[in-house]
This record gives sequence, C-alpha cells and structure tokens, in this order.
Amino acid sequence: MADAALEALSIPGGSRRRSALRKAMQRKSTIAFLMTLPLILLVALLVLYPALYSIHLAMLNKSMERFVGFSNFLFLFKRETFWMVVRQSCIFAITAVIFKALIGFIVAHFVHNIPSRGQRKWRGMLLVPWVIPPAMSCLAWLWLFDPSYSAFNWILDKVGIAPVSWTGDAYWARFCVILVNVWIGAPFFMIMYLAALKSVPEQLYEAAAIDGANWWQRMWYVTLPMMRNIMAITALFSLIVTFANFDIVRILTAGGPIDRTHVFATWAFWIGIQG
Repeated sequence: MADAALEALSIPGGSRRRSALRKAMQRKSTIAFLMTLPLILLVALLVLYPALYSIHLAMLNKSMERFVGFSNFLFLFKRETFWMVVRQSCIFAITAVIFKALIGFIVAHFVHNIPSRGQRKWRGMLLVPWVIPPAMSCLAWLWLFDPSYSAFNWILDKVGIAPVSWTGDAYWARFCVILVNVWIGAPFFMIMYLAALKSVPEQLYEAAAIDGANWWQRMWYVTLPMMRNIMAITALFSLIVTFANFDIVRILTAGGPIDRTHVFATWAFWIGIQG
C-alpha cells in the first residue's frame, strides 16, 4: 500500500496530465464533439456572424454612417403600423397553421384508408401544391383573384352573385393570402401525418376494438397520442416558416390595401429597401 503511494508520488505531474488528456481524448463524448466541431464552426460562420452583423446594421442610421443604438427600434415601437403588422402576422400565421393542420389531418386519414395500390397515386397528386415553387403558384392565384379577369368572379356572376374585390378589400385580401398559404402548406402536413399514421401499430386498434371502443374513442385514445410528437414538431416548423413568409403576400397584395396584409417579412422589405 505504501509502495503504491510512493510510486504514484514518483510519477511526474506532466505524465499525469498527459495520461488524463489521453483518457479524455478516448471518451466517446470528446470524439463526438471533435467530429461535430467543423460543422459548429461552419454554422457559426454562416449563421451567427450574419445575425450579429444584422444587429449591428440595425443600430446605424439610414445612411449607415452613424451609430444610433436602439433609436431605430424605438422609432418602430412608437408607430401604429408596426403593431398592426405584428397583429396581422400573428393572425396570418396562427390561422393558416390551424387550417393546414386540420386539412392535412383529414386528408391523411383519407389517403391512409385507401388500398395501398392507389395510395402512391394520391400522394403524388396531393403533393403537387407543395412541390410547385410558391412564386409560380402565387402568380396563378393572382390571375384567379384579378379584379378584371377573375375566374372566381366569373363563377359568382354565373350564379347571380355580385363580384368581389378579392385583393382590393382588406378583409378579402387577408382571406386570399391565408387561403393560398393553406393550399401550399396543407400537403406538407398531410405527408407528415400520413407517415405518423403508418407508424401506429395495428395491434393497438385491434385491442381497442376488442374493448368496445368506437371510432371516436380509437381516434382520441390511440391515434392522437401516438401522433402527438409529429403533430407538435410539424406545427412548430410550419409556424416558423409561415411567420417568415414573404412571397405570397408580396405577389398577391404587396401588403395592401393600405398596409392591411403586411406581415413581418414584407413590411421589413418595404421599410428597409423600398422605404
């Protein structure tokens, strides 16, 4: 025992440090960190630096020659238009995500109940709105909403209903941008929910049916709990993307009429570049 203690004391400090470093390098956590370090540095270079530089630019005056601190932010907070844009962005994003989730859930169940031979065809057709570039699909919707050549107004006229100013009225303009966003984004929810439905074991439904559960009870106690994580992740991702949406509002209404459809991205573009 005493010999072991004397032997430990006789080991130089540098050797002990090298031994500790060697053990640390052999740990799985250290190896994993070193393997992800290049990616971390790349993300910091491509994301962190531009973010910090954007904050720096936001604290300069309009000519970007003088540092003004938080004066630009205080100027925005005092404008009623800013708070109107905040409210409109929240209404636009939350309403669109709710309808995308609801439609995607219903369509996913419809496709899931189709025989496997026909599912591939339906999945391909239903994914078309999500696959088409938004700029192209928005131009098609713009033609449908055109005040002079609107296909929707032509149908309304045929049934004896007065034409609607789709993009000229604030209420209908908000409806249009939400409708197009739902049309584009609902297939994403559908394909995510369909994948979640296919991962639910059939044995759970069989056990619930043996216990006498009806369709609604199987949906509430089996399907929804098993899909909960996918539903939360999909809704969160879609909410982030919808809040940052630019092309739909820009192409359909350009923020009008009278700034009533501006969202964060379009209003920032108008203030920072066009204003």
